[in-house]
Amino acid sequence: MSLKMKTSDFDYSLPSDLIAQRPPAVRGESRLLSLNARKSGIEHLSFSDFPSLLCPDDLLVFNNTRVIPARLWAKKSTGGRVEILVERVLDRSRILAHLKSSRRNKINSIFDLDIRKDGPSSGYKLLVEDEDQGLFILKVVGDATVTEVMDQIGHIPLPPYIDRDSENSDSDRYQTVYAKIDGAIAAPTAGLHFTKDLLEQIKNSSVRMTEITLHVGSGTFQPVRVECPDDHVMHMEKIHIDESVSYEIHETKKRGGRVIAIGTTAVRALETVNFDNLEGGFTGESEIFIYPGYVFRCVDALLTNFHLPRSTLLMLVSAFAGREEILHAYQEAIVNRYRFFSYGDAMFIGRSSEDDS
Repeated sequence: MSLKMKTSDFDYSLPSDLIAQRPPAVRGESRLLSLNARKSGIEHLSFSDFPSLLCPDDLLVFNNTRVIPARLWAKKSTGGRVEILVERVLDRSRILAHLKSSRRNKINSIFDLDIRKDGPSSGYKLLVEDEDQGLFILKVVGDATVTEVMDQIGHIPLPPYIDRDSENSDSDRYQTVYAKIDGAIAAPTAGLHFTKDLLEQIKNSSVRMTEITLHVGSGTFQPVRVECPDDHVMHMEKIHIDESVSYEIHETKKRGGRVIAIGTTAVRALETVNFDNLEGGFTGESEIFIYPGYVFRCVDALLTNFHLPRSTLLMLVSAFAGREEILHAYQEAIVNRYRFFSYGDAMFIGRSSEDDS
């Protein structure tokens, strides 16, 4: 499937000052690069222009996952400090988590959770129950639930390329306005540009909207570390697609409209399922890895942000639009000083109606 491509084929140089460290001052006041995937045409727009790129009978598919306050800080009984990133909530008292500390973490250790980084104790404690493929199963000591603990002392887990601690404002800005279902540890960032007013404007047009759920995990930030993409092991993420979504997709295709994924997470969810054979909805896990050579079954256009070099997400958009076209568009964005990554600007990869004929 990879057509003998190498991971290094998806590398590019990015000036560090173009990595957005904060969101725009006002939600939605972002720039938008529009790429016609079949004609290599580029337009430089504002995100407020996004509705003008839509056609009657198009269907927008949003990911309604909600970012949980998944970053915790703790002290060991030895006084050593531990940073905890919750990967997944297993049940009411257990989590699967990444641990970052200066020394190895031992099974049956007790962590004393702090209110904040280098802050005083919160009174909550976690027991290290087990280790599972480099991650740790931690159990809340006492009667409190995992959700209660995170709600009280958890912090929004900003991506590793944002070089600052989270602030109160990130609880709002690193969350889409339509987020509903708790479970992600990273935002579906293409959705961060939408305001309630813009959604209402789209709703009042002939464009339809629907939602899926994919809980974004930490693997979304991991580079592909093997030189051959075929050898990369993709991370698993939970997804849910309601029966109504399947109906909307079938109706959109019948009308000649486009299925437009709002973000690569929506792409992954939609392409995981074969809607031609789906009866009812779907709940499960996805480990789909989309890279050049992949034949898209569902998605006709997508809105996305700009992605990290050598990442699975850069490979995904390259599969959709072509590697050379994407890298050329990225160079255009760099020259024009677009802001990159989670808090950065947006990119629409679409086709005009004549492309479909």
